[in-house]
Amino acid sequence: MSTAERVVVVGASLAGLRAAEQLRAAGHQGPITVVGAEPHPPYNRPPLSKEVLAAPPGGAPADLLERVLFRRRASTADVEFRLGDPVAAAALGAGTLVTEAGHTMAYDGLVVATGLRPRRLAVPGPETGRHVLRTVDDCHGLRAALPPAGPADVVVVGAGFIGCEVAATLRTLGHRVTVVEPVGGPMARVIGDVLSAAVQRHLEASGIRFVLGAGVTAYVGDDRVGGVLLDTGETLAADVVVEAVGSVCSTEWLDGNGLDLSDGVLTDNQLRVADAGRVVAVGDLARFPNPLFDDVPRRVEHWSVPTDTAKRAARTLAALLDGEAPDPTPFAPVPSFWSDQLDLRLQSFGSPALADEVRVEEGDPGHLTGGVLATYHRAGHHVGTLAVNLSPARQRDLRNAFAGLVPIA
Repeated sequence: MSTAERVVVVGASLAGLRAAEQLRAAGHQGPITVVGAEPHPPYNRPPLSKEVLAAPPGGAPADLLERVLFRRRASTADVEFRLGDPVAAAALGAGTLVTEAGHTMAYDGLVVATGLRPRRLAVPGPETGRHVLRTVDDCHGLRAALPPAGPADVVVVGAGFIGCEVAATLRTLGHRVTVVEPVGGPMARVIGDVLSAAVQRHLEASGIRFVLGAGVTAYVGDDRVGGVLLDTGETLAADVVVEAVGSVCSTEWLDGNGLDLSDGVLTDNQLRVADAGRVVAVGDLARFPNPLFDDVPRRVEHWSVPTDTAKRAARTLAALLDGEAPDPTPFAPVPSFWSDQLDLRLQSFGSPALADEVRVEEGDPGHLTGGVLATYHRAGHHVGTLAVNLSPARQRDLRNAFAGLVPIA
């Protein structure tokens, strides 16, 4: 195994941390440096929209961070972390990086792990009072904007998973919450219309209002947001707005290297970045073909993907650094995620969003708390599963249902 080649991991989130761990597991003994834009060590993001957002008021960002920090494994004790100074540009042909502060770094192997950032609405109006939720500092800012003495009028723009989780958490804190979604019902693109309507009814029963089919045209107010103007002409009262309208891949630092960055970073099935030498991509921005479904490269923004892609990409990069060919065994991970909303736990396996048919196999969508199992199919092939409030003991079986599938590609 190589002891001299330096690997730089650009991105210090879960994907970057797992990539460093898996490089050591794959036998890479050379120096590893992880470079992160945030000043914080790697931490767990999913709790930010749930238990961390709902934690008792007060406290500094450091207090919130302590709740979600990943503990360093012994295998990465010698890994260098350079935080708070993002990489601004890369020259892949020369094997060099330049950070925003002007520091130049050379590498022999590169892991692209810069992930996503929240998309923002480009509408007129005051900036104060508008929030997103991606980082621990975002979470602290949102918590600080909520009045401790009484309920606030909160408008959540976007009814995806983050939007619904934030709405549910803020409702449990007693705030008056309205969710605005211009296209479809809550999470409908992923879980389908039947389950989307069922979740909407469940959230509405708690007091959350949904305004569907309407877009935001402006924020109302002088020096801070006081309302949200919709394209229907209605103005929603708002002390706080949370924009949860999707994400943008953080790939600008790779511009100028001839890569396909049209949607994340295009890789092959071994996570090797196309036409880039000893460079791999991991996490949310890796766009790779998964033969479990077909041969179309796709990004997958699921919890399991950073760990799965880091494991495979590290093996690929370690082989390349040793002058060997990467493992040709098809990489076919089963994507999975969960979402907690009020008293519901949604667990997904596979890629339900690819389906053209949804079958409710167990339970009654009108009674989600009693447990519901739905399977998702495309041209007759099972491509996804959604479990609502089913026993954790069934997770293994639900995931393993994909293990016996014949790759479609």
